[in-house]
Amino acid sequence: SQRSLAEITELIHTAFLVHRGIVNIGELKSCDGPLKDMQFGNKMAVLSGDFLLANACTSLAQLQNTKVVELISSAIGDLVQGIYYENSKSSEENSLTDDIGISTWKEQVFLSHSALLAKSCQAAMELAKHSAEIQDMAFQYGKHMSMSHKLHSDLQPFVKESCSDTMAFSLNSAPAVLHQEFLGREAWIKQIRELQEAIKAGKGVTSAIDLCRCHGNRALAALERFPPSEARAALANIVYAVTRF
Repeated sequence: SQRSLAEITELIHTAFLVHRGIVNIGELKSCDGPLKDMQFGNKMAVLSGDFLLANACTSLAQLQNTKVVELISSAIGDLVQGIYYENSKSSEENSLTDDIGISTWKEQVFLSHSALLAKSCQAAMELAKHSAEIQDMAFQYGKHMSMSHKLHSDLQPFVKESCSDTMAFSLNSAPAVLHQEFLGREAWIKQIRELQEAIKAGKGVTSAIDLCRCHGNRALAALERFPPSEARAALANIVYAVTRF
């Protein structure tokens, strides 16, 4: 049943990735290709994502565990809320970010990236009939490991030696949000055109690395509550991989 839960989680994740690939027809240019092809692609993306979600929900019901159904259903709700927030932003990739702090960034990332893994880890412990304390440790591991993964991804344009200076990065990434907090809103707006170099030279990158490692350490601390095993070692290695710079 735990393997089935893992497959369900992957189906949900894939379904949302497919749905995120839907193209905004209003932003298309003539060089992007025939409009009919894009419209057909959007329909297929919607139907494919819905098909995956339907299969995930059917398999979830077959687990016959009310608490697991509740956990995964709430995770889907969190994903929808997180993606809705992302889509409410300007359609341009590097448009000026909202005046948000790192605490708000964490809340948004939890909804759109961490909730599904955290609640799936908790649900796996529920299926194994572990105590509420162990379930909470599993939740904490999933939450902090996925936060570390997101921070690691956000940091790549600033710490990877092989990246070109023009490598795309999001103004809602952790280094950019932290840089804005250190710099101040008005100065941030003035520096918008030279932002990538400013972030590299500022405190945002080092602070984001520290935050990534902090979440990684909290994930490892949660793992310590479980007995030593190959599975625990594998989960720890995932954390080490996303906190190494």
